[in-house]
Amino acid sequence: MRNRARKNYVIYVLMLLLFGGLIYVAIEEGDRFSHYAVNAQNMVQGNPFTMFLQFIQDNLHHPLTTLLIQIIAVLLMVRLFGYLFSLIGQPGVIGEIVAGIVLGPSVLGFFFPDAFHFLFPAHSLTNLELLSQVGLILFMFVIGMELDFSVLKNKINETLVISHAGILVPFFLGILSSYWVYEEYAAAQTPFLPFALFIGISMSITAFPVLARIIQERNMTKTPLGTLTIASAANDDVTAWCLLAVVIAISKAGSFASALYSVGLAVVYIAVMFLVVRPFLKKVGEVYANREAINKTFVAFILLILIISSCLTEIIGIHALFGAFMAGVVMPSNLGFRKVMMEKVEDISLVFFLPLFFAFTGLRTEIGLINSPELWMVCLLLVTVAVVGKLGGCAIAARLVGESWKDSLTIGTLMNTRGLMELVALNIGYEMGVLPPSIFVILVIMALVTTFMTTPLLHLVEHIFVRREEKLSLKHKLIFCFGRPESGRVLLSIYDLLFGKQLKKNHLIAAHYTVGTDLNPLNAEHYASESFALLNQQAAKLNIQVDNHYRVTDKLVQEIIHFVRNEHPDMLLLGAGSHYRSDMPGTPGAILWLTLFRDKIDEIMEQVKCPVAVFVNRQYREGTTVSFVLGGMIDLFLFSYLDKMLQNGHSVRLFLFDTDDEEFRGRIDDLQVRYPEQTMIVWFAGVEDLVTEEKDGLLIMSHLSYTKLSEDEAVMRELSSLLVIRRNKNTGDKNEGLEN
Repeated sequence: MRNRARKNYVIYVLMLLLFGGLIYVAIEEGDRFSHYAVNAQNMVQGNPFTMFLQFIQDNLHHPLTTLLIQIIAVLLMVRLFGYLFSLIGQPGVIGEIVAGIVLGPSVLGFFFPDAFHFLFPAHSLTNLELLSQVGLILFMFVIGMELDFSVLKNKINETLVISHAGILVPFFLGILSSYWVYEEYAAAQTPFLPFALFIGISMSITAFPVLARIIQERNMTKTPLGTLTIASAANDDVTAWCLLAVVIAISKAGSFASALYSVGLAVVYIAVMFLVVRPFLKKVGEVYANREAINKTFVAFILLILIISSCLTEIIGIHALFGAFMAGVVMPSNLGFRKVMMEKVEDISLVFFLPLFFAFTGLRTEIGLINSPELWMVCLLLVTVAVVGKLGGCAIAARLVGESWKDSLTIGTLMNTRGLMELVALNIGYEMGVLPPSIFVILVIMALVTTFMTTPLLHLVEHIFVRREEKLSLKHKLIFCFGRPESGRVLLSIYDLLFGKQLKKNHLIAAHYTVGTDLNPLNAEHYASESFALLNQQAAKLNIQVDNHYRVTDKLVQEIIHFVRNEHPDMLLLGAGSHYRSDMPGTPGAILWLTLFRDKIDEIMEQVKCPVAVFVNRQYREGTTVSFVLGGMIDLFLFSYLDKMLQNGHSVRLFLFDTDDEEFRGRIDDLQVRYPEQTMIVWFAGVEDLVTEEKDGLLIMSHLSYTKLSEDEAVMRELSSLLVIRRNKNTGDKNEGLEN
């Protein structure tokens, strides 16, 4: 083996020497052609280092290098600002838009003009614009695919009223406002009709993706209110984009009459897409329904349809983005197909291309153009009109169709979200020369303000109606959080064991979280359905109603704490995998193995005040032996759970720590008198006495007892499944232990 390696090295060296020499000879012989070099006098003169520096400088100013540096700067800034704004509860898109403005002339160009001109030289903006337009086409394709027509069918009457009120009212107010704005700021640039129409449409758009993400983050997807809002927003989205297409056609044609030809072609185009292309793609989607079936050729075919659709709409005069949106709408409704296609397109469009669009919008947004009190008054006017028209119109419409004032105001606030979709429409108006730079900046500010105010307004509405109706019949509220679908079913069984027949009288909430932030609503719906399937089957078997709480988050523990604090439950049940050790004096923090929450269960216990139970599953089987560990009067609160279990006919083994406390012994004697056939007493002195032959049973103890016993870690691992209960932190609370 060694000889072979040595031989290979010798061959390699000889090859280098031979061909290196031949190459040298060939180059030397080529010197006879030097008299043909006509540009030799133009070569850079100087020492080698000077020539190297000139070489580097030339590379820095190359269009490709410039574009790559721009992309690096944009991606870094967008991620930074997106993260910062998420910390204050704002949608990431707000931070991304602000990042674009910071990179533009308003901030970077104002404070560091040299850096701005180096990063964004005027000649490079064409490349950036083209890339951002390609990204928008892909993004609108995804938005079209996320539109679920089955949602539109639900409560169609209500959604039509709410969504179209949210278009007509702000559209009218926008046109009315243009009377005060047009003459002074736009008369020299564009006719009144397209200007007024663009002001109107800018007031009417709802950012469906941002709204859907907010509803998802607030766990409103499954609620009637969330469903109604999503359906209204989807209806608004379709109507607004069709209206925008008409506005673009009129603006390009110059008059309504001449625009009728473009509108007519647009109607024909939509009819062909729905009556011809969609049925064809439905058949295709039945064949290509999963990841294995979708190959590169098929992806190329779908992208070709997208490009053709965008090209056709651009040619007939209603913008390529509308074609991309329609291409997404007519895609097969098959969930597997859409999931795979969205995964292929969405990441690159959201992570790579959209930030370039934000940056390019920022380059057009020069806040310094609003340089007079009059312009700031125009800005205030348009923001007020946008909020009153959209929020007020939708809220009043929702109230008229029978929604409560709280729900109506919530719908209005959510529908007032504009964000990215607004920027798309504004950039179209700016490119067409309809919107002058100053009005463009004002409308960008309006989009930012209306989107930024969504979350605070939702909190305000909740605060105003904080004394909402009491829960039915003063029910106790029980919450349990789980990771794996099987864990949800088991935790429900644990609650059934603790409360038995009384469980039906309680309000149960099951919480499941997907860790991450970039899950789109379509995928979230699918994952939620899978996660709660086993739990819902168990609930139906027990004839118990369980409310499902699902949310996507990258701050799991904080999310649980926030949720529990808002709901004020009477008990919280957490799954802790197969091993749990609490935070004890003398140990370096809490230790938690094989669990969803790792070392964070004690943090949750510390932050919430209600009773908390931690379930450690070691092959627990329903119907097996249940044991209570009682260490004296410190575990008195456990008697309420023990008593319920005995009332429901369960047999229980009592592990009792030998104590001289007469009151404690009296409580035990009373149990034996009342349930002589159901109780078995076992006195123990140490944790090793708790190890039993039944490895599929359940051992229930207080958190305080567990903390004392778990010093012997090796023995604790040999115990059966555990249910560790921490008493209510509000001492003296009469509801402690859920006594009914």
